[in-house]
Amino acid sequence: MAERRSRIDGRLTIALVLLAGLIAIAVAMVAGLVPDLLEAIAAPSPIVRAGLAGLAVVVGGWLLVAAVRLIDASFRREAGPAGSVTDADLGRMVRGVRFVFLAAAAFSAAGGWVLGEPLPLVIALIIAGVDVVETSFLLLVASRRGS
Repeated sequence: MAERRSRIDGRLTIALVLLAGLIAIAVAMVAGLVPDLLEAIAAPSPIVRAGLAGLAVVVGGWLLVAAVRLIDASFRREAGPAGSVTDADLGRMVRGVRFVFLAAAAFSAAGGWVLGEPLPLVIALIIAGVDVVETSFLLLVASRRGS
């Protein structure tokens, strides 16, 4: 019963993350309708831009390190037949790849704030949104493998 509840909670979390990815894509699609707002977000005062860019670089670096650890952990297992991939390994590897793309999105956003240009911020939304949507589908499929 506890395993089933955990699986349902995991699927709910994945579904919510999927929704967040769809929202990010929708925001990127309508960004051209309000260019003044997008310009204000991309080019606030220089000190705010520096802080946002620094924060984005730190988050991107953290995501990249977490991705390497997750991908490495998905290949390092002591038990199980050689060449087989367990559900936990597959989920760990997919999450690691997700973190790589989210790091790329964070670095793109940092570039947008450094340059004061909105296009890299829109690109960051698209990278993050598409990655979250596609990897959420993969995780939903992987969670169904065990049922």
